[in-house]
Amino acid sequence: MRVGWKRFNRCVKGRTGRGCRGCATGERSPRLELNGPLGQAGTRQGRTVLDHVYISVSDVPRSVAFYVAALEPLGWRELGGWDSSGAPAGVPDLHGVADAAYGSGTAVGSTIWLRRRQPGETGLYVGFVADSDAEVDAVYAAAIAAGGKSEGEPAVRAYFDPSYYAANIGDFDGNHLEIVHKKFNPPHRQHRE
Repeated sequence: MRVGWKRFNRCVKGRTGRGCRGCATGERSPRLELNGPLGQAGTRQGRTVLDHVYISVSDVPRSVAFYVAALEPLGWRELGGWDSSGAPAGVPDLHGVADAAYGSGTAVGSTIWLRRRQPGETGLYVGFVADSDAEVDAVYAAAIAAGGKSEGEPAVRAYFDPSYYAANIGDFDGNHLEIVHKKFNPPHRQHRE
């Protein structure tokens, strides 16, 4: 299946589809949705693929209040702060916001971690869900073979959680990828034989 953008119409009442039924106004506004193997944003064939995103901000308390208020209608909540004093150098203090599934034990959730922006800092930091340590290892090996820069070989990151197994890779433009398997998350898909 080819990945691409599919145009939908959204009526002013928020209904979607090729046509709006029951909307008195009949007004439409264009909307694009990802079509193909990724399905809904952040998922691949019903599987959550984004674990977390770090957003660097200039004013952490103000930004926490903003993200909590903005995402509350979607079921997101504040997680609180994480102190990095026991972590390796360069790991920042984090302030989290999570969706309803995060920590439920029934589904893999997603989080946004806010961190204080450092002078000259650029790039995005995105964490991708893996269903096993072997998947973390495979993605890391593939990324390095494709020219990525190692920012942390696959290993347990006990300073986050004893069951947090991850690898970190940098791309060519200063963006940072983390591939993470959290053993407390339920698996998302049948593994290929």
